[in-house]
Amino acid sequence: MAGNLLGTPTYQLQPSVEQLALSSNYITNFDFLNQYLPDTYEKEFERYGNRTIASFLRMVGAEMPSNSDQIKWAEQGRLHIKYVNCSTTAVLGANTATFSVPAANNNVSTVGIRVGQTVFIQQATTGVYNKAIVTAVTQVGTATVGTIDVAYYENAGQSFGAVAGITIFVYGSEFRKGTTGMIGSLESEDEIFSNKPIILKDRYAVNGSDMAQIGWVEVTSENGATGYLWYLKSEHETRLRFEDYLETSMIETVPAGNTSGAAATGVLGSEGIFYVVENRGNVWGAGTPTTLADWDSIIQRLDKQGAIEENVVFCNRQLSFDIDGMLAGLNGLSTAAPATPSFGASYGLFDNDVTMALNLGFTGFRRGYDFYKSDWKYLNDPTMRGGLSTTAATATGTVTGLLVPAGSTSVYDQIMGKNAKRPFLHVRYRATEAEDRRYKTWITGSAGGAATSDLDAMEVNFLSERCVCTLGANNFVLFRYG
Repeated sequence: MAGNLLGTPTYQLQPSVEQLALSSNYITNFDFLNQYLPDTYEKEFERYGNRTIASFLRMVGAEMPSNSDQIKWAEQGRLHIKYVNCSTTAVLGANTATFSVPAANNNVSTVGIRVGQTVFIQQATTGVYNKAIVTAVTQVGTATVGTIDVAYYENAGQSFGAVAGITIFVYGSEFRKGTTGMIGSLESEDEIFSNKPIILKDRYAVNGSDMAQIGWVEVTSENGATGYLWYLKSEHETRLRFEDYLETSMIETVPAGNTSGAAATGVLGSEGIFYVVENRGNVWGAGTPTTLADWDSIIQRLDKQGAIEENVVFCNRQLSFDIDGMLAGLNGLSTAAPATPSFGASYGLFDNDVTMALNLGFTGFRRGYDFYKSDWKYLNDPTMRGGLSTTAATATGTVTGLLVPAGSTSVYDQIMGKNAKRPFLHVRYRATEAEDRRYKTWITGSAGGAATSDLDAMEVNFLSERCVCTLGANNFVLFRYG
């Protein structure tokens, strides 16, 4: 019967008696079935550190439920009345004049100035001005929403000719003795804003056979989970990736245009933070402000907006460096070489010895307002916005930072039907007593404890339905190129 055995593969009776690298005694394949195993590190090395980027909305916002497809709120309009780019046909020295108020740039359909009110009138290009009393107001309701008739207080009459580019604002009123009161009244001006939630989904799947396989490398995840099963790592990373997308989608999402390709697929999009600030907020278009004069122009803009006392600037690395460099440069001796005697002017104060480690960073500064500085990992991560160009010629649209007002504001919530305190940034998610869609996760299949189908796998599903509400966008500043 031995003759039925094949000649190959054969067996070896003894090793080579000589110290030679023969094909029969030289190990060429270092796998784990050979007797010589390599030294191994059991734990996976975390070479990228914490890879998640979500934290921004947790720091500055809040989450609250909503049971509607649409979120609506009202924001206060301006208290005082001012019109720009008005025009007149009255000549230099005229005692009376009629001004046309255009709809463009004023966002109004009627004129809110009333007879008897006193107004300040200035020609924008020359700066000359008059003060006058309103004698008549006519509502037109077209591209020219109305006209204002005035009589000047000055003996010299109108200080400019028949021109456009005129600014008019109300500063008070005056009536003769024994006259009736003010004719007409003004309604509060509110702006109604809305947003709609979007549905986010993800899924992780592993077959039953792989779930029964144990590895030899201990894997870890950012949320602290450890184990020797690779599918646990992949499931945790899918979960972490989904949680990051919950935040980045609130930052980046845009509404779909009516004739866009996205709208044709049935999705409508939503108004993310960047989109809202670009359209209703303030945009610094020169990359990063690098000088105190740059910040002064930003502060002057904030004066014209809500003037929120405390603000947080979320920066990419370059904006953070530029702020540090600007603040350090305010020391007049900071440009001197370290070897010169004058460079030590700041040393010795509060035991600040030259041998101490020097902290070259700043956490914030105050100039009219308080500005706190915080690094934003999303803008530094090379797999997200941190990998975009920062060269001015090719960096159009690259965001370098976002100034966010701290605290909360009072708004009229049209769904609740009452005033409510809300953070300037907050997330609304769909939820009722029967269905909470803030963060849903469920397991399907027939492996890993699931018994919902005959699929020999475990499928972990993730879902959320949410939108972000950016209240008072006029108080935000987006720093970007272009």
